[in-house]
Amino acid sequence: MKSRCLMHIKRRALLVGALGAGILLELVTGASSAYAADALNGKSLYLNGPKSGGTSCTACHGASPADNVNGILRGANNPSVISSAWAQNKGGMGSLYNNKFSQSEIADLAAFIGNPSVVAGPVATVSPGSLVFNGTTIGQNSAALSATVSNTGAGSLTISAISLSGNDAGDFSLSGGSCNSGTTLAPSATCTVQTIFQPKAQGTRTANIDINHNGTGGISQISLSGVGNVVAQPNVAVSATNLNFGAVLVNAASAVQTITISNSGQAPLSLTSINLAGVNSGIFVAGGSCDVKNPIAAGSQCSLTLKATPTSVGAFTAALNIGTNASNGNVVVSLTGTGAAASPALSATPSTLAFGMQSVGSNPSTQQVSLSNNGNVTLNLTSLKISGSSAIAIGAGNTCGTSLVVGASCTVPIVFTPAVEGDISASLNISSNAPVLQVPITGKASNLAVAKPQLSDTGTIQFSDTQIGTISAKHTTTLTNAGTSAFKISSVVLSGTQPGDFSLSGSCVANLVVSPNAGCTIDMSFQPAGAGNKSADLLVVTDGGTQLNLHMTGTGVAIPVKSIALTITPQSFDFGSSNVGGSGVTKRFTLSNPSTSAISLSNASFSGPFSAVVDSTSCPQFPFSLAPMTSCELVVNYAPALLGAANGSVLISSGDSNATWTISFAGNALAGNGATPGNNVVSNQGGGGCSVARNGKDPMLPILVILAGIVIVWRKRQTRRTARAD
Repeated sequence: MKSRCLMHIKRRALLVGALGAGILLELVTGASSAYAADALNGKSLYLNGPKSGGTSCTACHGASPADNVNGILRGANNPSVISSAWAQNKGGMGSLYNNKFSQSEIADLAAFIGNPSVVAGPVATVSPGSLVFNGTTIGQNSAALSATVSNTGAGSLTISAISLSGNDAGDFSLSGGSCNSGTTLAPSATCTVQTIFQPKAQGTRTANIDINHNGTGGISQISLSGVGNVVAQPNVAVSATNLNFGAVLVNAASAVQTITISNSGQAPLSLTSINLAGVNSGIFVAGGSCDVKNPIAAGSQCSLTLKATPTSVGAFTAALNIGTNASNGNVVVSLTGTGAAASPALSATPSTLAFGMQSVGSNPSTQQVSLSNNGNVTLNLTSLKISGSSAIAIGAGNTCGTSLVVGASCTVPIVFTPAVEGDISASLNISSNAPVLQVPITGKASNLAVAKPQLSDTGTIQFSDTQIGTISAKHTTTLTNAGTSAFKISSVVLSGTQPGDFSLSGSCVANLVVSPNAGCTIDMSFQPAGAGNKSADLLVVTDGGTQLNLHMTGTGVAIPVKSIALTITPQSFDFGSSNVGGSGVTKRFTLSNPSTSAISLSNASFSGPFSAVVDSTSCPQFPFSLAPMTSCELVVNYAPALLGAANGSVLISSGDSNATWTISFAGNALAGNGATPGNNVVSNQGGGGCSVARNGKDPMLPILVILAGIVIVWRKRQTRRTARAD
């Protein structure tokens, strides 16, 4: 009993000790549950910014935390320091990052800052994941499309092979690009794979590019598709397949949105219809230069404009249907938005300004702040003023007046005139019918010789419409040093809404030292991974704290893929019993085309005792084209020639793609006039049952009589023996 009591006491002591350790851990970490911080994920967040999009940490702290730019090492393995800095909006960080990172992601950032040399294996990423070629005449070559292979891991990525696979691999060919067998990509490096389409047959052709590498998964694929045309065909391309009008004030017209329709084919494109459909189609108004009466020449385009005027609060949807004679069919553009009460909204780009170090008495430096109306009502600007240092002022050329219509922007030039040595801090304060917006501004005036970084471009860089899978022409901006001392580039990065749709190259790279009166170049390209309007920001940070921003926009153009969506009812059928040699039985199967493009049905291949019947109400004889949103009946006849069960099917093929559909059949053949027994059919020529009599004479009858007599005699003898025994 005593030993049991001692054991119980020991167990309670261990439990209390464990609870005490848990409480201590919670007091130290400030968390009620343990979380193993992931430094690699922290590295990704540091370099790329929040997952929801926005400025990366490199903008203010350089490419590596190890450089301790702006004292970032204070947050090493200490997430509370990071959270506190954001809460206090130090350096304007709060406006960039508050509510954009989870607690676990902040812990990951702290872990990476504490271990900035963390490494991982290579990771291959391809963009875009699919390439859709324009319709191309058989025997001719399309324009080349390219995809980018990026090493998003931390180890070197080695490409061992690049090849084509799939049903129609012979209709495509690799035609250059910088990715090759044996290519090695350092972390963050990229190369391109380029392909052309050379159709050898009519219809949709598909294949894959297989990229073998030493990264995660070992292989990456890019899907390829294109339509082969017997003769030159038009091909429709659109700048967007969906438009979101956002929050629109009830009973007020939205900002106009535009869709560009291009003919990327080789023959004139006719628009057979342009109409609005759907529950809320009545709130939309269409306009623009596109007209069903005017064909679009090969290589040309037209535009459609749309605006919405919602009549009630809540979501609205509709569809813009564009009928064409293009080889890739018709186009459906989805339209969405929300009817809302008045909600003014204002945004500033960039959200912070950093002039860095400037020489006392030098010429003023100017940076631009763009203000945008992101709300659903006209923005009334009541005040633009600078607070803080007198060295900061609003310069000449301010385009912001007293109001901004929905979707509009204006520019405020901010001038730094360094007159007295020391750090300066100020803010641009914008008052309007939206909440007050502040843009923090920093700089430093020095009596020493200082650098003066500046970009040759100050306005927005607008790229031309670019097809998904292609890369636009490069735009080059020059970074020069107009100061009297050298500066070092801390980082040249992309940030903003869609940084992945743009790319940078050129001689301006991190750690490059730019001497006075010298410079370097930054090449910017647009390579959309999807359709629609895209934007990003170039951010250049120097060791002196200067931050230079440049906004970029472009539109990705999609080539719609013709959808093949044949439905069959029923998909299988048992015809039951039918007499051999008879006329057979028939069944009608409904073939329906629910898509917006016609389906070319090229062949119907039957197996078994089944065949098609063409009559006045059936589907036409194969091959034929099934129009959009229509159906027809395939009539199948079962006329067996052999007795017994039978199975079969019909394989329906499409001339537009490799798609096929199968209907399964079953049936049972009974004897009838003209029956021809098969090899496995038992012939009963008797009178029924087990008889094998021929002409009424059964050879088994005498044998059965003799056997019956033997049985009767045997039973009588058994009866006598039993009587004697008694």
